[in-house]
Amino acid sequence: MSDESATWFYEHFEHSGSAIGFRVTGKVDEVQSPFQKIEIWDTTDWGKLMVIDGAIMLTTRDNFLYHEMMSHPVLFTHSNPKRVVIIGGGDCGTLREVLKHKEVEQVVQVDIDEQVTRMAEKHFPELCDANADPRAQLLFDDGIAYMKNAAPESVDVIIVDSTDPVGPAEGLFNEAFYASCHRALRAGGILVQQSESPLVHLSLIKSMRHHMAAAGFAHFRTLPFPQPCYPTGWWSCTLARKGAELSGFRERGAHSKIFPTRYYNVDIHRAALASPEFMRELGD
Repeated sequence: MSDESATWFYEHFEHSGSAIGFRVTGKVDEVQSPFQKIEIWDTTDWGKLMVIDGAIMLTTRDNFLYHEMMSHPVLFTHSNPKRVVIIGGGDCGTLREVLKHKEVEQVVQVDIDEQVTRMAEKHFPELCDANADPRAQLLFDDGIAYMKNAAPESVDVIIVDSTDPVGPAEGLFNEAFYASCHRALRAGGILVQQSESPLVHLSLIKSMRHHMAAAGFAHFRTLPFPQPCYPTGWWSCTLARKGAELSGFRERGAHSKIFPTRYYNVDIHRAALASPEFMRELGD
């Protein structure tokens, strides 16, 4: 497709005064769920593009960055993660990465919108190839209610793989939700949540940490990583631990991992723990 005939899909970010766009050849699917509008586009260079309520969620080409960094750092930081809960994550890419860890015995994924998973199965099947793993349980339900009703000290790792803090995901960024997570985690358990772009959302990260601390968490780390399809192209996840420090990770395990990754390795993990100067105000 020549530049003259190209069609582009743009997402504009008022908060940062910027936009990200992809050259597309057309919309291939669309569904209006009870919660949100989900669209799938074909792009010329990035594979399929998933858009929810006008916001870019993932592309075939770059989703591995996000899914690997939401999964492997937290699992290699925990000493022995056996039971994992994923809140959100309906495209199932994070679930796939979590299930690469053989020590994990059970993963419960709770996403309120079943249509996200059905669209991922149809258009991003490579992300869903672990859905039939006997250790996986997919629930289409309210993640906030699920955590509120979770048994105390029953979970090792909670991964909040959510959309931006608006709409159905708004309730995943407050003290009440974090208190439910803190209660459900065993001693030494870890909560990790996508925490937007540190370049333009540092105030949100501070707010998240404030609410996490009020809920009982005492130790935090924010790990930045590249994500071309998200605002600024630079994203992050924030870890909060129950009753233990977050000073290191199982480097030997990460170095000798027996599963394939495209971005994550022991050196990437080590580097992500180094804070840029402007992020040092977070206290990492």
